[in-house]
Amino acid sequence: MPAFSGKYYYTLDPKGRLIIPAPFREIISSNYNPKLYVVNDIFDNCLHIYPQEEWSKLEEKVRTLPKMDEDVKLFIRKVIGSAQEVEIDKQGRILVSAAQRVDAGLNSEIVIVGQLDKIDLWDRKEWDAVNDLSKIDKKATAEKLAAYGL
Repeated sequence: MPAFSGKYYYTLDPKGRLIIPAPFREIISSNYNPKLYVVNDIFDNCLHIYPQEEWSKLEEKVRTLPKMDEDVKLFIRKVIGSAQEVEIDKQGRILVSAAQRVDAGLNSEIVIVGQLDKIDLWDRKEWDAVNDLSKIDKKATAEKLAAYGL
């Protein structure tokens, strides 16, 4: 299965519509049905877009987890509870709900990032802040990634 990869800078229009980059639209149209799910991240101020098939896999995993576990409850409330089904329109856009835009702190400048089985949406300023390499222990990160074989 082809993976979503790459980073794109786009603008969210005043109605909350966002163009999905052409390479991502091609992956979706060639490998998935047109339904997508836009959800909040559990911790970061960003949104994830899952093709329906990938979303279904995540839902099935969640169904097997203990519903009384506080961390599972948080995940269900924050992620599952935020899910909005969308489809790409004829102009290649999706509509991001007002609530999701507020929850993720999205303004007009957006970064769209491929994340293998999903797509992330970030506000440009938030993306730049969380990826500021001056705030990362590069040596510790490099060692950990090397331990994973990366």
